[in-house]
Amino acid sequence: MADPVNLNRFRKARARADRQARADQNAVKFGRTKAEKDIAKARADKAISRLDQHKRDK
Repeated sequence: MADPVNLNRFRKARARADRQARADQNAVKFGRTKAEKDIAKARADKAISRLDQHKRDK
């Protein structure tokens, strides 16, 4: 005879796996790596810095 199965645990595990699969798909679709984010932030900071350097005093 088989061991009894906790259906709530099974249901929650399946829901958790579904959420994780959806999160993985979204990460591939929308996500950027940390290196890409760091490069974009460095470029934005450099652009702001260059603009500030070219300001004229009144």
